[in-house]
Amino acid sequence: MAYRLIIIILPDYGNLEKLKNILKKYDVLSSWFVESAEDQIVFNVIIRRAKTESFINTLQKRFSNLEGFRISLLPVEASVPVPEPIEKIVSKHRETAEEKEDTTIEDLTDRLDPKELINRLSRHEIYANIADMAKLSNIFILMVILSAIVAAIGVLNNNVAVIIGAMVIAPFLGPNMALSLATTLGDVELAKNSIKSNYLGLLIAFSLSVILGFIFTVDPNIPEIALRARTNLGSITLAFASGITGALAFTVGFSTTLIGVMVAVALLPPLVTCGLLVGSGEFSLALGAFLLFFINLVCVNLAGILTFKFQKIQPIYPESINRAKIMTNIALLLWTSLLSIFIVLILLYRGAFGVLLLG
Repeated sequence: MAYRLIIIILPDYGNLEKLKNILKKYDVLSSWFVESAEDQIVFNVIIRRAKTESFINTLQKRFSNLEGFRISLLPVEASVPVPEPIEKIVSKHRETAEEKEDTTIEDLTDRLDPKELINRLSRHEIYANIADMAKLSNIFILMVILSAIVAAIGVLNNNVAVIIGAMVIAPFLGPNMALSLATTLGDVELAKNSIKSNYLGLLIAFSLSVILGFIFTVDPNIPEIALRARTNLGSITLAFASGITGALAFTVGFSTTLIGVMVAVALLPPLVTCGLLVGSGEFSLALGAFLLFFINLVCVNLAGILTFKFQKIQPIYPESINRAKIMTNIALLLWTSLLSIFIVLILLYRGAFGVLLLG
Protein backbone atom coordinates (compact mmCIF):
# COMPACT_ATOMS: atom_id res chain seq x y z
CA MET A 1 0.00 0.00 0.00
CA ALA A 2 1.54 3.33 -1.09
CA TYR A 3 0.83 6.68 0.54
CA ARG A 4 1.26 10.33 -0.29
CA LEU A 5 1.97 13.38 1.86
CA ILE A 6 0.00 16.32 0.51
CA ILE A 7 0.99 19.78 1.73
CA ILE A 8 -1.78 22.34 1.28
CA ILE A 9 -1.24 26.08 1.63
CA LEU A 10 -4.46 28.01 2.28
CA PRO A 11 -4.48 31.82 2.08
CA ASP A 12 -6.58 32.47 5.20
CA TYR A 13 -8.28 30.81 8.16
CA GLY A 14 -11.71 31.27 6.66
CA ASN A 15 -11.17 28.22 4.48
CA LEU A 16 -10.04 25.90 7.30
CA GLU A 17 -13.48 24.46 8.02
CA LYS A 18 -14.15 23.89 4.32
CA LEU A 19 -10.94 21.88 4.10
CA LYS A 20 -11.79 19.85 7.21
CA ASN A 21 -15.16 18.96 5.70
CA ILE A 22 -13.42 17.71 2.56
CA LEU A 23 -11.05 15.59 4.67
CA LYS A 24 -13.99 13.77 6.26
CA LYS A 25 -14.96 12.33 2.89
CA TYR A 26 -11.54 10.85 2.14
CA ASP A 27 -10.70 9.06 5.41
CA VAL A 28 -7.17 10.40 5.49
CA LEU A 29 -4.63 8.47 7.54
CA SER A 30 -3.39 11.54 9.35
CA SER A 31 -3.67 15.33 9.12
CA TRP A 32 -2.33 18.36 10.96
CA PHE A 33 -1.78 22.03 10.29
CA VAL A 34 0.55 24.79 11.38
CA GLU A 35 0.29 28.54 11.19
CA SER A 36 2.41 30.37 8.68
CA ALA A 37 3.24 33.95 7.89
CA GLU A 38 0.71 36.32 6.36
CA ASP A 39 -2.28 34.49 7.83
CA GLN A 40 -1.58 31.37 5.79
CA ILE A 41 -2.30 27.82 6.92
CA VAL A 42 0.01 24.93 6.01
CA PHE A 43 -2.11 21.79 6.17
CA ASN A 44 -0.43 18.36 5.97
CA VAL A 45 -2.37 15.27 4.93
CA ILE A 46 -1.24 11.64 4.63
CA ILE A 47 -3.57 9.74 2.30
CA ARG A 48 -3.65 6.50 0.34
CA ARG A 49 -2.25 6.77 -3.18
CA ALA A 50 -5.49 5.42 -4.61
CA LYS A 51 -7.34 8.48 -3.28
CA THR A 52 -4.74 11.09 -4.18
CA GLU A 53 -6.04 12.19 -7.57
CA SER A 54 -9.65 12.46 -6.44
CA PHE A 55 -8.60 14.41 -3.35
CA ILE A 56 -6.43 16.89 -5.27
CA ASN A 57 -9.13 17.33 -7.92
CA THR A 58 -11.59 18.29 -5.19
CA LEU A 59 -9.14 20.76 -3.69
CA GLN A 60 -8.48 22.32 -7.09
CA LYS A 61 -12.16 22.80 -7.80
CA ARG A 62 -12.78 24.31 -4.36
CA PHE A 63 -9.73 26.52 -3.77
CA SER A 64 -7.82 27.08 -7.04
CA ASN A 65 -9.39 30.52 -7.47
CA LEU A 66 -7.77 31.72 -4.22
CA GLU A 67 -4.55 33.68 -4.57
CA GLY A 68 -1.73 31.96 -2.74
CA PHE A 69 -3.33 28.51 -2.76
CA ARG A 70 -0.83 25.74 -3.50
CA ILE A 71 -0.58 21.96 -3.30
CA SER A 72 2.66 19.99 -3.01
CA LEU A 73 2.77 16.19 -3.17
CA LEU A 74 5.46 13.91 -1.74
CA PRO A 75 5.66 10.09 -1.80
CA VAL A 76 5.53 8.22 1.51
CA GLU A 77 7.13 4.78 1.38
CA ALA A 78 5.47 3.40 4.52
CA SER A 79 3.19 4.30 7.41
CA VAL A 80 3.17 2.69 10.87
CA PRO A 81 0.89 1.22 12.05
CA VAL A 82 -0.20 -0.18 8.71
CA PRO A 83 -3.78 0.95 7.93
CA GLU A 84 -6.48 -1.56 7.13
CA PRO A 85 -7.08 -2.30 3.44
CA ILE A 86 -9.83 -0.17 1.92
CA GLU A 87 -11.89 -3.27 1.12
CA LYS A 88 -12.16 -4.16 4.83
CA ILE A 89 -13.13 -0.61 5.77
CA VAL A 90 -15.89 -0.55 3.15
CA SER A 91 -17.13 -3.91 4.42
CA LYS A 92 -17.32 -2.58 8.00
CA HIS A 93 -19.27 0.48 6.83
CA ARG A 94 -21.72 -1.72 5.01
CA GLU A 95 -22.29 -3.86 8.12
CA THR A 96 -22.85 -0.73 10.19
CA ALA A 97 -25.30 0.66 7.63
CA GLU A 98 -27.34 -2.52 7.70
CA GLU A 99 -27.69 -2.24 11.51
CA LYS A 100 -28.98 1.36 11.35
CA GLU A 101 -32.40 1.92 9.85
CA ASP A 102 -31.95 5.68 9.38
CA THR A 103 -28.59 5.44 7.58
CA THR A 104 -28.07 4.12 4.08
CA ILE A 105 -25.05 2.20 2.89
CA GLU A 106 -24.42 4.92 0.33
CA ASP A 107 -24.17 7.54 3.09
CA LEU A 108 -21.51 5.63 4.97
CA THR A 109 -19.50 4.46 2.00
CA ASP A 110 -19.64 7.66 -0.03
CA ARG A 111 -16.27 8.73 1.30
CA LEU A 112 -14.83 5.40 0.11
CA ASP A 113 -16.49 5.28 -3.28
CA PRO A 114 -14.61 2.57 -5.23
CA LYS A 115 -15.13 4.59 -8.42
CA GLU A 116 -12.77 7.23 -7.03
CA LEU A 117 -10.01 4.72 -6.32
CA ILE A 118 -7.26 4.43 -8.92
CA ASN A 119 -4.56 1.81 -9.06
CA ARG A 120 -1.94 4.17 -10.47
CA LEU A 121 -0.12 7.41 -9.75
CA SER A 122 -2.20 10.55 -9.70
CA ARG A 123 -2.55 12.58 -12.87
CA HIS A 124 -0.50 15.33 -11.26
CA GLU A 125 2.48 13.05 -10.55
CA ILE A 126 2.38 11.56 -14.04
CA TYR A 127 2.27 15.01 -15.60
CA ALA A 128 5.20 16.29 -13.54
CA ASN A 129 7.38 13.29 -14.43
CA ILE A 130 6.62 13.33 -18.15
CA ALA A 131 6.70 17.11 -18.61
CA ASP A 132 10.23 17.27 -17.21
CA MET A 133 11.44 14.58 -19.64
CA ALA A 134 9.85 16.33 -22.63
CA LYS A 135 11.66 19.64 -22.25
CA LEU A 136 14.07 20.65 -24.98
CA SER A 137 17.44 21.28 -23.36
CA ASN A 138 21.15 21.03 -24.01
CA ILE A 139 21.21 17.79 -22.04
CA PHE A 140 18.46 16.29 -24.19
CA ILE A 141 20.29 17.24 -27.40
CA LEU A 142 23.53 15.79 -26.03
CA MET A 143 21.76 12.54 -25.12
CA VAL A 144 20.33 12.30 -28.64
CA ILE A 145 23.77 12.83 -30.20
CA LEU A 146 25.43 10.27 -27.95
CA SER A 147 22.71 7.66 -28.44
CA ALA A 148 22.83 8.11 -32.23
CA ILE A 149 26.61 7.73 -32.32
CA VAL A 150 26.59 4.65 -30.10
CA ALA A 151 23.71 3.08 -32.06
CA ALA A 152 25.46 3.75 -35.38
CA ILE A 153 28.66 2.11 -34.12
CA GLY A 154 26.69 -0.88 -32.90
CA VAL A 155 24.81 -1.27 -36.19
CA LEU A 156 27.95 -0.91 -38.33
CA ASN A 157 29.81 -3.48 -36.24
CA ASN A 158 26.83 -5.81 -35.92
CA ASN A 159 27.18 -5.55 -32.14
CA VAL A 160 23.87 -6.07 -30.36
CA ALA A 161 25.32 -5.21 -26.93
CA VAL A 162 26.43 -1.77 -28.14
CA ILE A 163 23.03 -1.14 -29.74
CA ILE A 164 21.32 -1.98 -26.44
CA GLY A 165 23.72 0.42 -24.72
CA ALA A 166 22.51 3.18 -27.02
CA MET A 167 18.89 2.31 -26.29
CA VAL A 168 19.43 2.55 -22.53
CA ILE A 169 19.99 6.27 -23.02
CA ALA A 170 16.40 6.35 -24.37
CA PRO A 171 16.13 10.05 -25.31
CA PHE A 172 12.82 9.64 -27.14
CA LEU A 173 10.85 8.08 -24.29
CA GLY A 174 9.85 11.38 -22.65
CA PRO A 175 8.81 13.39 -25.73
CA ASN A 176 6.66 10.61 -27.18
CA MET A 177 4.90 9.86 -23.91
CA ALA A 178 4.45 13.61 -23.36
CA LEU A 179 2.76 13.95 -26.74
CA SER A 180 0.33 11.15 -25.90
CA LEU A 181 -0.40 12.63 -22.47
CA ALA A 182 -0.83 16.14 -23.89
CA THR A 183 -3.36 14.80 -26.37
CA THR A 184 -5.27 12.96 -23.65
CA LEU A 185 -5.37 16.02 -21.37
CA GLY A 186 -5.89 18.61 -24.09
CA ASP A 187 -2.73 20.39 -23.01
CA VAL A 188 -1.67 22.46 -26.03
CA GLU A 189 1.49 23.84 -24.40
CA LEU A 190 2.79 20.40 -23.45
CA ALA A 191 1.96 19.16 -26.96
CA LYS A 192 4.02 21.98 -28.50
CA ASN A 193 6.98 21.27 -26.21
CA SER A 194 6.88 17.53 -26.87
CA ILE A 195 6.61 17.96 -30.66
CA LYS A 196 9.52 20.41 -30.62
CA SER A 197 11.72 18.10 -28.55
CA ASN A 198 10.67 14.93 -30.32
CA TYR A 199 11.12 15.98 -33.89
CA LEU A 200 14.19 18.13 -33.34
CA GLY A 201 15.77 15.13 -31.62
CA LEU A 202 14.76 12.83 -34.47
CA LEU A 203 16.17 15.29 -37.02
CA ILE A 204 19.48 15.50 -35.16
CA ALA A 205 19.77 11.71 -34.89
CA PHE A 206 18.92 11.22 -38.57
CA SER A 207 21.29 13.97 -39.79
CA LEU A 208 24.15 12.64 -37.69
CA SER A 209 23.52 9.11 -39.00
CA VAL A 210 23.62 10.36 -42.60
CA ILE A 211 26.98 12.00 -41.95
CA LEU A 212 28.33 8.80 -40.38
CA GLY A 213 27.00 6.78 -43.32
CA PHE A 214 28.84 9.08 -45.70
CA ILE A 215 32.11 8.78 -43.76
CA PHE A 216 32.14 5.07 -42.97
CA THR A 217 31.62 2.04 -45.21
CA VAL A 218 28.10 0.67 -44.81
CA ASP A 219 27.57 -2.96 -45.77
CA PRO A 220 23.84 -3.57 -46.42
CA ASN A 221 24.38 -7.28 -45.77
CA ILE A 222 25.23 -6.73 -42.10
CA PRO A 223 22.47 -8.59 -40.20
CA GLU A 224 21.64 -5.63 -37.92
CA ILE A 225 21.19 -3.40 -40.98
CA ALA A 226 19.34 -5.95 -43.11
CA LEU A 227 16.98 -6.67 -40.18
CA ARG A 228 15.86 -3.04 -40.03
CA ALA A 229 15.76 -2.42 -43.76
CA ARG A 230 12.62 -4.49 -44.12
CA THR A 231 9.20 -4.12 -42.58
CA ASN A 232 6.62 -6.68 -41.46
CA LEU A 233 3.51 -6.89 -39.32
CA GLY A 234 5.57 -8.10 -36.38
CA SER A 235 7.13 -4.65 -36.23
CA ILE A 236 3.71 -3.18 -35.49
CA THR A 237 3.24 -5.58 -32.58
CA LEU A 238 6.63 -4.61 -31.15
CA ALA A 239 5.90 -0.91 -31.46
CA PHE A 240 2.46 -1.26 -29.84
CA ALA A 241 3.95 -3.23 -26.96
CA SER A 242 6.64 -0.57 -26.55
CA GLY A 243 4.12 2.25 -26.44
CA ILE A 244 1.81 0.51 -23.99
CA THR A 245 4.70 -0.47 -21.72
CA GLY A 246 6.13 3.03 -21.81
CA ALA A 247 2.80 4.61 -20.85
CA LEU A 248 2.14 2.05 -18.11
CA ALA A 249 5.61 2.67 -16.67
CA PHE A 250 4.68 6.28 -16.01
CA THR A 251 1.16 5.61 -14.72
CA VAL A 252 2.11 2.98 -12.15
CA GLY A 253 5.54 4.30 -11.16
CA PHE A 254 7.81 1.64 -12.66
CA SER A 255 11.44 2.46 -13.36
CA THR A 256 11.62 4.04 -16.82
CA THR A 257 15.21 2.97 -17.49
CA LEU A 258 14.45 -0.49 -18.84
CA ILE A 259 11.11 0.64 -20.24
CA GLY A 260 12.98 3.27 -22.22
CA VAL A 261 14.88 0.46 -23.90
CA MET A 262 11.63 -0.85 -25.38
CA VAL A 263 10.65 2.51 -26.84
CA ALA A 264 14.18 2.98 -28.14
CA VAL A 265 14.03 -0.46 -29.76
CA ALA A 266 11.15 0.77 -31.84
CA LEU A 267 12.52 4.20 -32.77
CA LEU A 268 16.28 4.67 -32.53
CA PRO A 269 17.81 1.71 -34.46
CA PRO A 270 15.51 2.02 -37.53
CA LEU A 271 16.11 5.78 -37.69
CA VAL A 272 19.89 5.41 -37.39
CA THR A 273 19.89 2.60 -39.94
CA CYS A 274 17.91 4.76 -42.34
CA GLY A 275 20.41 7.61 -41.96
CA LEU A 276 23.39 5.31 -42.50
CA LEU A 277 21.86 3.85 -45.66
CA VAL A 278 21.01 7.32 -47.02
CA GLY A 279 24.58 8.46 -46.36
CA SER A 280 25.96 5.44 -48.22
CA GLY A 281 23.61 5.86 -51.20
CA GLU A 282 21.44 2.79 -50.52
CA PHE A 283 18.18 4.67 -51.00
CA SER A 284 15.86 1.71 -51.65
CA LEU A 285 16.93 -0.01 -48.43
CA ALA A 286 16.81 3.33 -46.60
CA LEU A 287 13.17 3.64 -47.64
CA GLY A 288 12.41 0.32 -45.95
CA ALA A 289 14.15 1.42 -42.74
CA PHE A 290 12.31 4.76 -42.80
CA LEU A 291 8.98 2.98 -43.26
CA LEU A 292 9.78 0.79 -40.26
CA PHE A 293 10.71 3.83 -38.17
CA PHE A 294 7.60 5.80 -39.12
CA ILE A 295 5.30 2.84 -38.45
CA ASN A 296 6.89 2.47 -35.02
CA LEU A 297 6.48 6.18 -34.31
CA VAL A 298 2.77 6.00 -35.15
CA CYS A 299 2.25 2.84 -33.07
CA VAL A 300 4.06 4.19 -30.01
CA ASN A 301 1.96 7.37 -29.96
CA LEU A 302 -1.30 5.57 -30.69
CA ALA A 303 -0.60 3.00 -27.97
CA GLY A 304 0.28 5.77 -25.52
CA ILE A 305 -3.03 7.58 -26.08
CA LEU A 306 -5.07 4.39 -25.76
CA THR A 307 -3.25 3.43 -22.56
CA PHE A 308 -3.75 6.82 -20.93
CA LYS A 309 -7.43 6.73 -21.89
CA PHE A 310 -7.78 3.20 -20.50
CA GLN A 311 -6.19 4.42 -17.26
CA LYS A 312 -8.84 7.16 -17.11
CA ILE A 313 -6.39 10.03 -17.14
CA GLN A 314 -8.42 13.10 -17.99
CA PRO A 315 -8.70 16.82 -17.15
CA ILE A 316 -11.21 18.15 -14.64
CA TYR A 317 -12.23 21.55 -15.98
CA PRO A 318 -14.99 21.76 -18.65
CA GLU A 319 -12.95 23.78 -21.16
CA SER A 320 -10.05 21.35 -20.86
CA ILE A 321 -12.37 18.35 -21.17
CA ASN A 322 -13.81 19.62 -24.46
CA ARG A 323 -10.38 20.46 -25.83
CA ALA A 324 -9.07 17.04 -24.79
CA LYS A 325 -11.92 15.29 -26.60
CA ILE A 326 -11.20 17.20 -29.80
CA MET A 327 -7.43 16.63 -29.64
CA THR A 328 -7.86 12.95 -28.79
CA ASN A 329 -10.34 12.31 -31.59
CA ILE A 330 -8.13 14.07 -34.14
CA ALA A 331 -5.03 12.20 -32.96
CA LEU A 332 -6.77 8.82 -32.96
CA LEU A 333 -8.13 9.46 -36.46
CA LEU A 334 -4.72 10.56 -37.73
CA TRP A 335 -2.67 7.76 -36.16
CA THR A 336 -5.22 5.06 -37.04
CA SER A 337 -5.47 6.21 -40.66
CA LEU A 338 -1.69 6.28 -41.06
CA LEU A 339 -1.37 2.85 -39.46
CA SER A 340 -4.03 1.41 -41.78
CA ILE A 341 -2.21 2.82 -44.80
CA PHE A 342 1.08 1.35 -43.60
CA ILE A 343 -0.47 -2.08 -43.04
CA VAL A 344 -1.83 -2.05 -46.59
CA LEU A 345 1.59 -1.01 -47.91
CA ILE A 346 3.29 -3.80 -45.99
CA LEU A 347 0.88 -6.37 -47.42
CA LEU A 348 1.35 -4.99 -50.92
CA TYR A 349 5.11 -4.91 -50.65
CA ARG A 350 5.14 -8.41 -49.21
CA GLY A 351 3.22 -9.63 -52.22
CA ALA A 352 4.06 -7.60 -55.31
CA PHE A 353 7.11 -5.66 -54.17
CA GLY A 354 8.52 -7.97 -51.53
CA VAL A 355 11.84 -8.26 -53.31
CA LEU A 356 12.35 -4.50 -53.16
CA LEU A 357 11.66 -3.79 -49.49
CA LEU A 358 11.41 -7.06 -47.63
CA GLY A 359 14.20 -8.96 -49.28
